[in-house]
Amino acid sequence: MKQFISLILTLVILIIILCGCSQPDNSENANSDGKISVVCTTFPQYDWARQILGSKSDDINLTLLLNSSVDLHNYQPTVDDILKISTCDLFISVGGESEEWVNGALAEAINPNMIVINLLDTLGDGTKAEEIIEGMEEADDHDDDDSEDNHKNEAEIDAHIWLSLKNAEVFCHVIKDALSSLDAGNAQEYQSNLEVYTEKLKALDAEYQTAVDAVSVRTLLFGDRFPFRYLLDDYGLKYYAAFPGCSAETEASFDTIVFLAEKVNELSLNTIMVTESSEQSIAKAIIRNTTNKNQKILVLDAMQSVTAGNVEKGATYISITESNLTVLKKALQ
Repeated sequence: MKQFISLILTLVILIIILCGCSQPDNSENANSDGKISVVCTTFPQYDWARQILGSKSDDINLTLLLNSSVDLHNYQPTVDDILKISTCDLFISVGGESEEWVNGALAEAINPNMIVINLLDTLGDGTKAEEIIEGMEEADDHDDDDSEDNHKNEAEIDAHIWLSLKNAEVFCHVIKDALSSLDAGNAQEYQSNLEVYTEKLKALDAEYQTAVDAVSVRTLLFGDRFPFRYLLDDYGLKYYAAFPGCSAETEASFDTIVFLAEKVNELSLNTIMVTESSEQSIAKAIIRNTTNKNQKILVLDAMQSVTAGNVEKGATYISITESNLTVLKKALQ
């Protein structure tokens, strides 16, 4: 992967040099149309920026890099992607191990005034280590009562920070400040848009809490990876899963299948959860090994494969989070 990024960066540098030989120096404003350029690696950042920009979004070049249904963990930037990053005014990334390529891209940036927002850095102490819990494919050597602290040094930081509505509010404030810095003339409109949007986030957060408070079932079981730790931790929900959120595994051992099926029996669960990218084979195998064999498979959307095409059809961070709430209510019945 590092060799791949190095090759891309070399190509980008050559492109920049060639362009520099034939054009006047525009390093202070590398965007030829004069518009402010904002580049986001993932959909949630893109949509937050879009909501804060509001009616001014047509005056900004807003780019979503992960725009081909490839999730954060499998994405590889193209030469065009690196060039967009190198010349943009505001770059917003998740950070962490899945976006290690970002450091190389930023090292070759030709816009000296670029503002960079790394969401994991922004969250600081609010980040969480990826959990390895009982029954997971990668947890064979751990006891049931191992604590998060015991695994802090083993597990990478869980990068799925956007799935917490509370985190989203924090990030939106930071994005608003950056946009206002770049476009001071519209700062008041961005502030007003932020206030309206954060009220929606708070209201939806309250709906989640109300839904969880109304049920006795407080455990979900995922026949899949588990990228929802920030979401479930916000509302005190527990979980079991086949793999941690950043796992590249796609097949579970028979022992893992049996363990999860026994948990379904023990907790009398009526549903098995999966993410939007799941082939559902593990979930179906779990169901086949339960006593009742009649559990339903429900999909929670981790927003890792949302494209501009989905946005054109009306997808927003709020709409997907609302849909997830509907699914969560069914799962907790």
